[in-house]
Amino acid sequence: MKSHFMASGTTMSTLLIMHTVGHLLRQWRQRRGLSQLDLAIAADVSARHVSLVETGRSRPSPDMILRLADQLHVPLRDRNRLLLAGGFAPRYPERPLDDTALSAALDAVRRVLRAHEPFPALVFDRRWNIVLTNRAVDPFFAQVAPDLLRPPVNLIRLGLDPRGLAPLVVNLADVRAVFRSRVSRQLAVAPDEELTALYEELLNPLPEDPTGQRVDADVVIPMILRIGGRELRLFSTITTFGTPTDITVDEIAIESYYPADAQSAAYFTR
Repeated sequence: MKSHFMASGTTMSTLLIMHTVGHLLRQWRQRRGLSQLDLAIAADVSARHVSLVETGRSRPSPDMILRLADQLHVPLRDRNRLLLAGGFAPRYPERPLDDTALSAALDAVRRVLRAHEPFPALVFDRRWNIVLTNRAVDPFFAQVAPDLLRPPVNLIRLGLDPRGLAPLVVNLADVRAVFRSRVSRQLAVAPDEELTALYEELLNPLPEDPTGQRVDADVVIPMILRIGGRELRLFSTITTFGTPTDITVDEIAIESYYPADAQSAAYFTR
């Protein structure tokens, strides 16, 4: 009798193959649009070896797994999964940002946030949950519904919810399009079930926007906020750590907002 939890036509051997390190590496290679030869050249190994690893006829060492993963730009969290699938212990820890071992990273993040004042800046994780903010962000949260500010505070939900910042955003369709494009690119790089669910809940095209407006990666669209009878125009930049060895540090980003005109700058520097 077939197990009830298996999808129709799925066998135990198929499930095992789907979780081998070779199968996972092939998924990442295809996700990056590379051929076996492309990956082999980048990793300085033979295309035959890549083929043997992907088909399970050669068991890669942990160093080889990480070598291939590095060329495929696999996030640290998923590198651990590759190692586990290959029968090896994970290499990358995941600690809270306030852990003693991450004190240097936390200090650097706080310095960036403080240095950016009086302009807003915040830190969010891979699922867009806000981790830290500077003081310039606080006034924008004053009229937000209390339940939206209960941890984890999600930046996308906060920005698009009618009880959040949405009533302040003049060009809400543009902001939604920016979120949609950024999350789409993020999911293309590293699929995530929770982030996919967030996308489907908040960023799927609306009935009045069936084409799902997107924003080109090279286009800078300011966010326009109406506060106290005046309009503030802000654009943002994203900062990440270059060579992290901890999953938490690998997955956080600092978003810094800048005034796009003199009037907006005056609002923050008065």
